[in-house]
Amino acid sequence: MGFSLGIIGLPNVGKSTLFNLLSKAKAEVSNYPFCTIDPNVGVVEVPDERLKKIQEIMKSKKALPTVIEFYDIAGLVKNAHKGEGLGNQFLSHIRKVDAIVHVVRCFKDPNIVHVDGSVDPKRDVEIINTELILADLAVVEKRIANLKLKAKSGDKKILVEIETLEQFKKTLQEGKPDKNFQSELDLLTLKPVLYVANVDEKEEFEGFLPISIKLEIEIAELSPEDAEAFRQESGIKEPGAARLINASYQLLDLITFFTANDKECRAWTVKSGTKVPQAAGKVHSDMEKGFIAADVVSYADLVKCSAYAKAREAGVLRTEGKQYVVADGDLVLVKFNR
Repeated sequence: MGFSLGIIGLPNVGKSTLFNLLSKAKAEVSNYPFCTIDPNVGVVEVPDERLKKIQEIMKSKKALPTVIEFYDIAGLVKNAHKGEGLGNQFLSHIRKVDAIVHVVRCFKDPNIVHVDGSVDPKRDVEIINTELILADLAVVEKRIANLKLKAKSGDKKILVEIETLEQFKKTLQEGKPDKNFQSELDLLTLKPVLYVANVDEKEEFEGFLPISIKLEIEIAELSPEDAEAFRQESGIKEPGAARLINASYQLLDLITFFTANDKECRAWTVKSGTKVPQAAGKVHSDMEKGFIAADVVSYADLVKCSAYAKAREAGVLRTEGKQYVVADGDLVLVKFNR
C-alpha cells in the first residue's frame, strides 16, 4: 500500500490545476464550484536523481521510480460538514488519505470567481479548518453517545475511552484539536497538513509552500530544454511539482531506499525508522516472512566506489540483520527463505 495525500481547499483556488501539474492526468478544470465530484487519483512519480546513477552503476536494463498518490478532492465550502456543496461526500474522501495538501488562493484574477467574493488567505484557511473541526466533532459526539449506551455494563475500558474522547472533544470545541490524540477514529484534524499558497509569481507566504500554479503549468508545456532555460533565467531552482512532492515526503516522514539487479533498478518508499524486514516486505511479502539478512550499501558509498563489487572490496557493503533501520538512499539486497 502506497502513501496518499488529498488536495483540498475552497472552490476555484487551483486544486485541480495543481493535480494536473503533478500527475499530468486530465482532471476536469472549470471555473465553477463542484466541477470535481469524484476524487481523481494521480499516481505520481517521485523525482530522484539517485535512481539513474544507481541504474548506471548496477547496469540495470530499466529503472522504476517510487510513487506517491495525490487525490484531487472537490472544493469545500462553509457548512460542508452539514452537507453544503455535497460536503459530506467530499469530507469522506479526505478521511481516506494519509495527509492533506491545503491549497490557498493568494492570487488576484477578475476572470476567476472567488466563492466568497474576495481574496483573503487567512479567512479561507479558517473556513476549511473550521469545517474539518466540525466534521470531527460530529464523529466524536456520535462515538461518545454509542459508548454511553454500552457504559451501563461498567466496563472500565469503555469508561476510559469516553473520558479521553470528552477531553479531545473539548479541544475541538476550542478550535485547537490536540494533534497528539491517539484514536481508532479516522479524524480529519489529526492528519498532517501542508499549506500551499497559489501565488501570482514568486511571492512568499510564511508557513506556506509558495507555488505559482499557472506559471508552472505554462513551463510544463515547454520543451525540457526551454523549460530549463526559463527556470535559470527566472531564478526558479526546482519545479513546483518536485518541491511539493519533496515537501510531502518531509510532512509524512518518508524515505527512499533502492533495490537493483541486472534486470531493473527500483526505488521504494517507507516511513523513516522502518526496519529492514518490513522494508523488504514492500518489495514482496515473502521477503519479510522469510527474511534472513540483507546486504546494504549507502548511496554515497556506492557512488564513491563506482561499482557494487568494489563496494564489497572496500568493506562498505554491510550484512545487516532484522534490527537494522533502513536509511534514506540505502541500496538493499535481501536474502530470504523462499
